[in-house]
This record gives sequence, structure tokens and C-alpha cells, in this order.
Amino acid sequence: MAVNYKITVVRQFYIHSYKAILITVLSFSAMLGNAQIPTGAPTGNISKEASADPPFSDECSVQDVFPQQSRAECAIVDLPSPGSISGTIVDRSGKVTVGADVRLTYKDRTFRQQAASGNNGQFSFSGVPPGNFQLTVSAPGFTTKMFSGKLHPAQVFLVPAIALEIGNVQTNVQVRASTADVAQAQLKEQEKQRVFAIIPNFYVTYLRNPAPLNTQQKFRLAFKTATDPVTFIGAGVYAGIEQAGDRYPEFGQGASGYAKRYAAGYADAAAGIFIGNAILPSILKQDPRYFYKGTGTKRARLLYALSSSVICKGDNQRWQPNYSFMLGSIAVGAISNLYVPANNRNSAALVFQNALIRIGQGSLGGILQEFLIPRLTPHVHRQRSSRDHEP
Repeated sequence: MAVNYKITVVRQFYIHSYKAILITVLSFSAMLGNAQIPTGAPTGNISKEASADPPFSDECSVQDVFPQQSRAECAIVDLPSPGSISGTIVDRSGKVTVGADVRLTYKDRTFRQQAASGNNGQFSFSGVPPGNFQLTVSAPGFTTKMFSGKLHPAQVFLVPAIALEIGNVQTNVQVRASTADVAQAQLKEQEKQRVFAIIPNFYVTYLRNPAPLNTQQKFRLAFKTATDPVTFIGAGVYAGIEQAGDRYPEFGQGASGYAKRYAAGYADAAAGIFIGNAILPSILKQDPRYFYKGTGTKRARLLYALSSSVICKGDNQRWQPNYSFMLGSIAVGAISNLYVPANNRNSAALVFQNALIRIGQGSLGGILQEFLIPRLTPHVHRQRSSRDHEP
């Protein structure tokens, strides 16, 4: 029994030793195979590992063959091939549009190109990368048109004809009233001016830069003044005063004498109005109105008012000698000799003397217009207020 037991132990020892040696040899062979890989076809395990990497060229299939070169440098980059885009720009009627601005852009890229349609209305872009693109077409007088598409690699993209619509044309028209229209509107306001809301005060303007009057407007203003009821009443009062003082005895008394005095008085007034404020101003291109100053020192305003009978503003808006008023004063004195009694007709010297008196009265009227009458004319307050807001 003892001998058999020993034989069994020895046999098991050899069996375990053989297994250990076999395992050691196999492990060594595997290590040796991994360390020295032949240049031929790779093993199955290596192929599985290599299949996970990006494709490489035949010249560098494995990094271990050329350890100084990285796998990234050996990789082949497959860039997509560029394409081209072309098309034609036309108008609504189908005629080609020359010189239209065509812009090519991408929504997710910075790539941009720009071209203009040629004589045949065509445009073209080359070397265009694939992807979703957008064309923006614009031309003067037309609305902007947009076209979107997708370009594939190496594709020649022909854009359908892009028809531009006629744009909305905005024209700014500045309508300005003529000088005559402006003067007419201002004249209507002047005709509302009345001292104490009764006595006409038409021949004064309170505007800073009023429009000049034309010939028709000068005669209209004269006619309105001459035919105003207050003018007729004034002539009647003046004739009554003359009759009470027995001026022009040749006219006599009673209704006949009063009528003659009334006619002579009204003739003087009408002659002065039409000759000095309409006829001569139209011929000499002068404005018969008094231009209210309203600013400056009292002394400056007083001198301005005193000079109003000898200095006036012309239709050219420049100051000049008031020939209309001075010659009109002489003409009225001379015309009155035609209808007053022979014994009361004035000599040439007396005509000029009366003309000087009339000119002095004009200066006095200027002072009243500058300092007093505006306060007594209700309609003037609104005009003076608007005058303060003029540029």
C-alpha cells in the first residue's frame, strides 16, 4: 500500500509540472508574437483593432512601421467638390434686367459672393461650396427678390428666371403758394382791421415779412377803402364842416351847396386814395402800406414813423424814396383845381405847399400807426401775437 501511494504522488507531481511548463511556453510564444509582427498580413486581432481607426493609405498602414509619423498626418481628408450657380434676371414683362445686384449668401457660413446681371440679364457664381444658399436680387425701381436653394457637390445649379416687380415710387411734391396767393391771404386779414372796430385801417401791415402786393391787389385795396361806408360818412362830415364855415361861398348854402362841397371833398379823398395808393405804386413798383415796426427804442420807432411818408418799401422788398406818396400829394392838389371855384383855385406854389402839408400829415399818421392805433384796433392783437412767433 505504501509503494502504491508513493507512485500515485509522483505521477500527480509530474502531471502538474507538465501543465505549468506548457502554460509558460504558450505565454512566452504569445508575447513573442506580439512583439515581432511580420510585414505580411496582420493577424485577426490586429485587424479588429485597426478597423476602429480611420482609413489609412497603403504607404502607412500601421503606425509602428513609421513611428515618427502620426496617424492624423497619414489620414486622407475627403473634401466635397464645389459647384456653380447661374440664372437670369427679368422684369415683370419678361425683358432682361441689366445691372441688377445679385448677392449669394449662406445662413450658417460666412461665404459671400456678389455679381451684377450682364447685358443678357444673366449672372453666374463659380467655386460655390455645397449647402443651403440664398440669392438676394435688387435693382433701382424694383422690389427686392429672394431665392433659396440647396447646392450638391459638383452640381451646376440653374436658377429659374427671377422676375422683379416694379417697386412703389414715392415722390415728394412740395406745393408752395405763389407770392400773389400769400399776399391775397394777408390782404384779407388787413381788410378786417378797423379802429374801434369801425374806422377802416387797411393800409398798415403788422406782419414781419409780408408778401408784396401786385397791381390788381393795390387797386382792390384802394377800391375797398374808397367805397367803404366810413369814407362816405367822413366826406359828408367834412362837407358839413365846410358849409358851416361857409368855405367856397360860390357853392352857396342849402342842399345844393352841401352836395357840391360833399362831391369836392369825396373827390379829394378818392383821388388821394387811387393816385397815391394804387396808380403810382403800380407804376413805380412800390408798396403803399405802412409796415409796423413795433421793436427797438422809442426814439428809433419815432424816427421810423416820421420817415414813413418819404421812405417806403418797394415791391422788391428794399427801402426806397416814397415817390408814390410825394407825387400823389402834388397830384391831388393839382386835380382839385379842376372842380373848386375859380376864386379858390391854387397856384402852383400853393399846390406844392399843400403837398408838403399832406406829407407832414402822412408822417403824423405814421406816428399814430406805430404807437396808438394798434391799441385801438381789436383785430390787430391776434396779428401782433402771430408776428412774435415768425422766424
